[in-house]
Amino acid sequence: MSGKHYKGPEVSCCIKYFIFGFNVIFWFLGIAFLGIGLWAWNEKGVLSNISSITDLGGFDPVWLFLVVGGVMFILGFAGCIGALRENTFLLKFFSVFLGIIFFLELTAGVLAFVFKDWIKDQLYFFINNNIRAYRDDIDLQNLIDFTQEYWQCCGAFGADDWNLNIYFNCTDSNASRERCGVPFSCCTKDPAEVDQQIVIYTKGCVPQFEKWLQDNLTIVAGIFIGIALLQIFGICLAQNLVSDIEAVRASW
Repeated sequence: MSGKHYKGPEVSCCIKYFIFGFNVIFWFLGIAFLGIGLWAWNEKGVLSNISSITDLGGFDPVWLFLVVGGVMFILGFAGCIGALRENTFLLKFFSVFLGIIFFLELTAGVLAFVFKDWIKDQLYFFINNNIRAYRDDIDLQNLIDFTQEYWQCCGAFGADDWNLNIYFNCTDSNASRERCGVPFSCCTKDPAEVDQQIVIYTKGCVPQFEKWLQDNLTIVAGIFIGIALLQIFGICLAQNLVSDIEAVRASW
């Protein structure tokens, strides 16, 4: 034996296994989200009739699980396998994909600030479109009920918005028992605490969301900054690992 030790560039084990461990969590979370989404679609019969995806007039909350789960699965897989196998292609893909997501988030934030009125109009349209489809999907119904209960609101800008729903509208031709009414989630939980004449929330969800955003602006901003820093940190670590791997290969 010569007794000499290799003093060339080396791959950092700390960075390698940190990226691996962190992305294993994301990978399994992505699988869990995808599983929940597919299970929900199976319960609603969507998987046996794919064309029914377009039948719902409003927003299907299951899409959130599938999209978020899919992104987490792809990122987790690329980061996990890329770090473990020292695969520079997967690590570069991980960095670029994470960078694209960061850029889209930044762009969305700037556009939301610049075009506040347009965003408000789109939110109003989105909520009313889902009010029309309230009874069409149980997941959408639960999401709307949760929103109205949490923000103590009713409709997009008021209870009158529920006239858009065929079960609650006040037209003479409506034979529904819920005619001229609103969902239970619009009802105040304890009318004795407020004016005896007020039994439903009178404020719309759009202004209530704006108020909640203003009251919690520091927390919301902190969360977004934290997510952005994590993304930048992940990109830097992945690029650092790629540089180490390429330096080691170049020294062979």
